[in-house]
Amino acid sequence: MPAFSALALLLFLAAVRADEADDARKRWAESPHGPLLERILPPSFDARDLPERDSSGARLTLRYCVQCHNLPNPAMHHAAKWPVIVERMVERMEGRGNLGPLMSEMMGGVKAPSATETQTLVGYLRRHGQKALDPRRYPEVDRPEGEAFRLACSQCHVLPDPQRHTAVEWPKVVARMQENMAWMNRVVGTRPIAGEPQLRIDEINAFLAKHARR
Repeated sequence: MPAFSALALLLFLAAVRADEADDARKRWAESPHGPLLERILPPSFDARDLPERDSSGARLTLRYCVQCHNLPNPAMHHAAKWPVIVERMVERMEGRGNLGPLMSEMMGGVKAPSATETQTLVGYLRRHGQKALDPRRYPEVDRPEGEAFRLACSQCHVLPDPQRHTAVEWPKVVARMQENMAWMNRVVGTRPIAGEPQLRIDEINAFLAKHARR
């Protein structure tokens, strides 16, 4: 019986999450601000990619963050940056953001987390935040062999520690980051322009594979 109850709870939570995501998409479609909200974050990160998917932190991320934009990857920021970002997002969910009356209009129907939920959410995002590369451990990052990696990845977040993934895992992560950069109109190297830095995927993967987790 307990196993059945646990399964039933998981199915119920999955349905709730799906409903919340559907409600958010419906709100975007009906709102004149929908295109703006949708463009805030790329859609390449899915609920199944969340670490500790059944934890309260993951559930809160799915419940609150998708109300206004696509699902964020906890690794999009390092631990020290998340508390300030969550504080700013909660203010916006409460209609007290930096756009004045327009923010209240944009946040119509959006629910904000309680103080306890906010604390849990911050803890979860910090725990799974991006682990920054230590240049003293990887001096190659400041040499020609690390240039492609350094220029590409620093556009959006701190340089990730290569030990975060294995050599087999990194190409998939880099491919997802390439999609994100295209979505965010960052340098993707699809059409080389003289004088502009280009996205050199082979060099990025080579650097990461050399220093990846074994």
